[in-house]
Amino acid sequence: MIFGSEVLAALSGPTLGKLPDVISRGKDDIGEKLGINGYAYVKLFGYRFGITSTHIALLILLIAITVLAILANRVIRRADPYGKPGLAMTVIESLVNFIDNTTYSNMGEKHGGKFRNFIGTMLLFIFLSNISGVFGLRPPTADYGVTFGLAMITFFMIHINGFKHQKMKHITGLFDPIPLTPINIIGEISTPISMSLRLFGNVLCGTVIMGLLYNLLPKFLLLFWPGALHIYFDLFSGAIQAYVFTMLTMVFISKNFEE
Repeated sequence: MIFGSEVLAALSGPTLGKLPDVISRGKDDIGEKLGINGYAYVKLFGYRFGITSTHIALLILLIAITVLAILANRVIRRADPYGKPGLAMTVIESLVNFIDNTTYSNMGEKHGGKFRNFIGTMLLFIFLSNISGVFGLRPPTADYGVTFGLAMITFFMIHINGFKHQKMKHITGLFDPIPLTPINIIGEISTPISMSLRLFGNVLCGTVIMGLLYNLLPKFLLLFWPGALHIYFDLFSGAIQAYVFTMLTMVFISKNFEE
């Protein structure tokens, strides 16, 4: 850890620019152990960027989702439309039916089909990110940069479809009624902030609690007891938060439809 004399030395005169180097040398820095501060660094345009546990987890998830998509495509192509579906085909059909029913029931028959791929991809990505702690990864959604990026995607989708379906009424609606204009504007701006903080806070809370348990519990209890908590904090809570985020995305987007 860095103590007073080192901080003063880091902040004094020409050493100000070396502050990140001083911080990164702390042997007991929990951020270094978790990979939050970075396992490795890359210099680009004069700036140093850290490769963190979030980047590694995102890369692993990207590869995993790609492999699952390829395998699902092969299962569908080889399936006998007149025969009894196997276990893999049953899982795929159940997932597709769930996504279709969710999008159509929340966005309507007219628009649900246009958004089912987007909603399905977001739901699958957030769910796998949330439960990645079960597989020893630090969940990417425990990083606010990831959840805020997902919320900004939703934010742009809301307003793109607002202009598409409502034209200029999408803007003039903020001034109706005029006395509530500031509240309407704040409400629009706060949408990505509230969505990202909700997902980030819930996932980070579970990650922190599990980290404390693994560091505080005796070794023999780690063999069985944390497994039950993983079911709640990673699987159950992860599924709920993924569903809530995508549900809010569908609700906010569908508000722009005339229907």
